[in-house]
Amino acid sequence: RPVNVMGSGHEGGAGAPGGGEFYSPLYNPDTGAYRFLIDGEWRDSSSGQLVHNANPSKGNERCFGFQACTRDEVDAAYAGAKAAQRQWGQIPLNKRASILKAAAELMRQHHAPMADALIREIAKPKKDATTEAKRSADLIDYAAEEGCRSLAKGDMITSDSFPGAERDKLCMAHKVPLGVVLCIPPFNYPVNLAVSKIAPALIAGNACVVKPPTQGCVSALMMAQCFNKVPGLPRGLVQVVTGRGADIGDYMVEHPGANCVSFTGGDTGLAVSRKARMVPVQMELGGKDAALVFPDADLDLAATAIVKGGFSYSGQRCTAVKIVVAFSEIADALVAKVEEKTRKLTVGQPEDDAQITAVVSAKSADFIQGLVEDAIAKGATMRTEWRRDCNLIWPVLVDDVTAEMRLCWEEPFGPVVPVVRVGTEEEALRYVNESKYGLQGCVFTRDIDRAIRVADRMETGTVQINGPPARGPDHFPFQGVKDSGIGSQGIVNSIEMMTKVKTTVINLAKPSYATA
Repeated sequence: RPVNVMGSGHEGGAGAPGGGEFYSPLYNPDTGAYRFLIDGEWRDSSSGQLVHNANPSKGNERCFGFQACTRDEVDAAYAGAKAAQRQWGQIPLNKRASILKAAAELMRQHHAPMADALIREIAKPKKDATTEAKRSADLIDYAAEEGCRSLAKGDMITSDSFPGAERDKLCMAHKVPLGVVLCIPPFNYPVNLAVSKIAPALIAGNACVVKPPTQGCVSALMMAQCFNKVPGLPRGLVQVVTGRGADIGDYMVEHPGANCVSFTGGDTGLAVSRKARMVPVQMELGGKDAALVFPDADLDLAATAIVKGGFSYSGQRCTAVKIVVAFSEIADALVAKVEEKTRKLTVGQPEDDAQITAVVSAKSADFIQGLVEDAIAKGATMRTEWRRDCNLIWPVLVDDVTAEMRLCWEEPFGPVVPVVRVGTEEEALRYVNESKYGLQGCVFTRDIDRAIRVADRMETGTVQINGPPARGPDHFPFQGVKDSGIGSQGIVNSIEMMTKVKTTVINLAKPSYATA
């Protein structure tokens, strides 16, 4: 809950950021809290209140404090972004690209404090935290280059292709920015999945208002500073408003200043999509990604992919393997291989680069435990021992899962891999297509005809053949169906989605037909 900090000294946070002068404007030493970004300035909220997040790997002790912004401050953020966008839209495309590349370079230079914040706020292993910051810089570079390629193109359409018409009208069609894009990233990738929205939006000529997650907020604020410090970027082009989603989230989504909403997260996105005004929405939500392992599969390859896909970042990924569908004749052998690899995973602290770290909250850990207990009560077989210490859950492999168990259909978002056993292709497809989710799935087989046939029948946005589910590389299309999302992401598709077509028609006095 927001805490009043007027005159309360250092009640608000866990210390100033590293990085020297570059990140120092973000932090108020008098309140011990981080500021929000508006019109190029780091400010304290007029509310006089803070929101705190927790350190998942340290018993949920208080981690950072940041501003609980007001609706008036949301209004000001949108107004400032709209004004900045008018300036930005008049800057040549090649100069926009150069400015974005400069932001990417700043991110590389100042990635270490950002990675440290990721370790503390969301218990991301040290190596992965560093990779997220650097990968985000690469994404910005690619978006800048792709924008120069795709946005320079347009169409010239002549009227005489329509029945009965002469060639007396020439239509020039090109892409123009939408205006202000509301960017809402999730806790698990607060830097990368913010940048995946911001970079395409900016190269397309838009401004951005960013609402960071509570867990991962400071990481996202540091990311924003890399844009804020770049010469040539209009003040206010990237605004960051912090606070509880329950307090200002709906107001930001429904705000008339939002010309587009790009959201990544869980089932909350269903409500966001309903509340957005008549503007384009890009939604990447949950998943129940299935790994279908056929009798002819390379079991060593499948087992390695399942462990990587199921347990990376403790399973807190929309593209994690969340159910293994194994054919009965190879199930025992597959489960044995997966169990052997699972038991070798290291468990511990993110700063020590453990492979399994604490999940984001005690509430999340309780939910995961409830799914496992339900499965055990209904006859599932535990292939690894259940062990939990606060938010830290040791990797769980659950065999003999059936359709009556919650774990078969619900998304644990934790280090849990359930296995169901099937006898036919039709039965296997049931566990994909009867799910309310449809993000990704994967097929393990040596038969390419079977792989394509099954992939074609899977009701998912992406199917991986002989590999685990994955979002990247970041320029690949990325989308879900059913409750897993609306629209398609990936750099190219995001640029496309964050623009609209404008046409200018030249009316000729009389028809004219071109010759060589």
